[in-house]
Amino acid sequence: MAQTFAVIGLGRFGSSLLESLINDGQEVLAIDNNQETIQEYMDIATHAVIADAQDEDSLKELDLPSLEHVIVAIGHNQQASILATILLKDLGCKHVIAKAENNLHARVLSKIGADEVVRPEHEMAQQVANRLVSPNLLNYITLSDEYSIGEIKISNFEFVNKTIADLDIRSEYGLNVIAIKAHESFIVAPEASYEIHIGDVLTVIGTCDNVQKFDRLVTGN
Repeated sequence: MAQTFAVIGLGRFGSSLLESLINDGQEVLAIDNNQETIQEYMDIATHAVIADAQDEDSLKELDLPSLEHVIVAIGHNQQASILATILLKDLGCKHVIAKAENNLHARVLSKIGADEVVRPEHEMAQQVANRLVSPNLLNYITLSDEYSIGEIKISNFEFVNKTIADLDIRSEYGLNVIAIKAHESFIVAPEASYEIHIGDVLTVIGTCDNVQKFDRLVTGN
């Protein structure tokens, strides 16, 4: 079932997010203060309107609290980003996601009530760095300051031909195996009796430290 979104600010991040949501079959209201930009997305977004996100009256006219998610994707204008977030929360928007440019900006957005703060450039850089340093860590998602999910390819023969129970992954490494990709198959919530083979990709969840330590062990790094 489609959810309802508003994307405020159609720069590189906002426009890419809008297109991804539309491709996923979601309903998206596109908002920008530039007429030419809005014209470009008239035929892509569900609706597209010209509005100043720093103008409370303009935001009120859009009935944004009726939407499930509102994303403040404004780029380098941190003042506009902060003011828009304040206004949206004051209007009663259910779930406001705000893009931050740096750590300080992220802290301010959190303090003023953003329900979620994202730093796409930082997150992408972290993923690239993880792939360079740990090539068998295929994907790494930070859930919070403490917890993460990692997709780790098994290349250490010490872990091969042993079951999840034999390795006692939960007790020994502090991780839960939530999925395994093996050749053409994908197993969700694998049984403890599953026998691990070389090349298997384990999706594990736990603390960031434990995910990274496990990666080093199972890849022989």
